[in-house]
Amino acid sequence: MMAKLQVAKHAAGRSANEQRPVKTVGFLVIPNFTTIGFASAVETLRMANMAARKPMFRTVIIAASLEPVTASNGMRILPDYTITDAPKLDILFVVGSNPIVSNHSSRPLLNWLRKLAHDRVPLGGICTGSHLLARADLLKGYRCTIHWEDIEALKERFPGIIISNQLFELDRDRYTCSGGVASMDMTLQLIAREPGGRDIAAHAAELLLCDRVRGAQEQQRVPLRQKLGTSQPKLSQMVAIMEANLEEPVGLEELARLNEVSVRQLERLFHKHLQRTPSQYYLELRLSRARQLLLRSESQVRDIALACGFVSPAHFSKCYSRFFGVSPIGERKQVAAVH
Repeated sequence: MMAKLQVAKHAAGRSANEQRPVKTVGFLVIPNFTTIGFASAVETLRMANMAARKPMFRTVIIAASLEPVTASNGMRILPDYTITDAPKLDILFVVGSNPIVSNHSSRPLLNWLRKLAHDRVPLGGICTGSHLLARADLLKGYRCTIHWEDIEALKERFPGIIISNQLFELDRDRYTCSGGVASMDMTLQLIAREPGGRDIAAHAAELLLCDRVRGAQEQQRVPLRQKLGTSQPKLSQMVAIMEANLEEPVGLEELARLNEVSVRQLERLFHKHLQRTPSQYYLELRLSRARQLLLRSESQVRDIALACGFVSPAHFSKCYSRFFGVSPIGERKQVAAVH
């Protein structure tokens, strides 16, 4: 009798799993959205359906209107719904623009996101989608992430939110990732959370030819100390000090003193392992940081110059033009003309 009850119980469990409703996953695409981040998530859900041999997820594309939405690579996509007639969603991912364009976040769009949050719909951000969630005031008290090029701009614009450099963050009902193929890693982790989802996620990864599912704890960029290994701790430490002091650059003598080496030793280390003088490397760090702020924030050129340790906008413009082949204002205009 007990055996019969156990068989009936397992049969009922299988029946419940088979009848579990399909989850509707919405993707809100913003003009100039990143195709790779969008496709990596959508295709992962499709592979999960194949791995499960039944529909687990239904994906719908949502936009501000039913007009085709152009991606950052020029590809155009037709939405299924608008924000006014979208179906009931189980999850919504915002696929942000690249670069961030603030005028894409209209009041009706922000209000719609707030309504979904009020209705307890889990919300996610892919690439710069986190920026739009932050503009809607929906990331306070949550850990989130965004593409490494936009981390500083997000910190500057929204100082009250917790931003990490990790590939993705799954914090309660907020799911954010840095973009690119990291959206595949994030989606696989979400699939694994479903009942019986671990095996399905593993099979989906195989179908995607993904030999390793990266965890949320992995960083977006490989630190220099990992590239160099453990053989050059002093060089790694010096670069870390440089990266932490872009606004007020540390002099070479002070840098050498802090690391208990001579200036000559410092110069030899940089030349041998980085093929640059310390001053050249420091300048490249500051210019690269300035370019991120220039293209991915709305800060004034003079403020960017000061934030990156340049004595004046004129000096900044001269160094920037020499390194990148275009002036700061000229490059910002070029990007604005494209988008």
